[in-house]
Amino acid sequence: MSIPGAMPADSTAVDSPGARLTDQGSGATIAAPLSRRGRGPGLLLLVDAGLDLGKHEKTLDPPPLHKWAEEGFAVAQLEIASSAGRTSVSADLRAAISALSALPSCDQSERMGIITYMSAVGAAVMEAIESCAEICAVVYYGVSPPSLVSGKLASIAHIAGAGSGDEVSSDGQNVKCYYYAGAGPRFAIPAHDHYRSGSASLAHTRTLSFLKPLVGGPYFDLERIWDEHTYWEFEARSVEETMATMVEEPYVNHVPTLTGGVGRRALTDFYANHFIFSNPPDTELELVSRTVGIDRVVDEFLFKLTHDRVIDWLVPGVPPTGRYIKVPFTSIVNIRGDRLYHEHISWDQATLLRQLGLLPDYLPFPYPVSGEAAASAASWEYRLPVAGVESAEKLASQSSVVSNTMLGYGCRGPNGPSESG
Repeated sequence: MSIPGAMPADSTAVDSPGARLTDQGSGATIAAPLSRRGRGPGLLLLVDAGLDLGKHEKTLDPPPLHKWAEEGFAVAQLEIASSAGRTSVSADLRAAISALSALPSCDQSERMGIITYMSAVGAAVMEAIESCAEICAVVYYGVSPPSLVSGKLASIAHIAGAGSGDEVSSDGQNVKCYYYAGAGPRFAIPAHDHYRSGSASLAHTRTLSFLKPLVGGPYFDLERIWDEHTYWEFEARSVEETMATMVEEPYVNHVPTLTGGVGRRALTDFYANHFIFSNPPDTELELVSRTVGIDRVVDEFLFKLTHDRVIDWLVPGVPPTGRYIKVPFTSIVNIRGDRLYHEHISWDQATLLRQLGLLPDYLPFPYPVSGEAAASAASWEYRLPVAGVESAEKLASQSSVVSNTMLGYGCRGPNGPSESG
């Protein structure tokens, strides 16, 4: 078996990914980094007082405090009342910064980012933010196009609703604005009715790309983390160690077969009973390409094995055929900090079934064929536009299979084929 670059990145770090979430005083709720590294730069969150920031059963996405701690930040969250003045907000910010600076797991407090999840950022709040020399960047979430933005600090804004532009000007500086059509202002708050997982995920990735260069990280070797995960899955075959590479509540979605697991308990059961020990001994992953982003690894690879058993996550309910298969796969892996949050795995199920000998060349065409008598429609068959192992070969080498042969496919009827090739 071949797992590209497979090796354990940190085989001893198997603590609970929620073990270091703590509350402290100083007027703020403090969360130590929930990464396996266990240390990271400071980050401030401002939220409206009274906003429901709990978990919600509709999503695994955790509230902002927990999410940013999973990303490897030491986080201080402040609730700001709508009536709060500059003096009050400034005092709270200073106390929060001091608390983070004193936290052993906060390894960088000289340059901090601040993220606002407030419905409006007034002058008092903005002036208080600008008075803190440690704050170097501001991220606005959900508000209308900011009429008041910092002219001193690097800023971006995630704006609910469709927009006609992508920048606003403040004191000669441009603030990048991202618009989320159809979203409400609280689209990033899991417990709120406005929550939209797609918008929240996209905004989160954009915020990471903006913040990390400004505050100095935290940076992790995402390729190594993903290779470590596949090592425990396919080579060492350890459920416990595989789960130790994932956040508190992860999920896996095998798109073609709707298999996987949503949440730690379900995913652990899936790995133990339907995946890790269900793959044949000759299972091999051949990497074709890899793209690494700020929080994602996207792989194209060939998944190769002999179908010598029921592999229920891949072809549920199909008895072993004894066939050797080579199938193009794509994996999109979201890594939060130095743990996996989710995997979206896709492949062409038709080419897999063709290689197993379970798809014929032709199938009945159930609709009338143009220009033919309705009575003869049932006798027409169409040629399946499906390739077998050629799909894998062409992914690995673009010139290995001639292009466009399927363009000649067509139907065949009582008088023979109507296709051109």
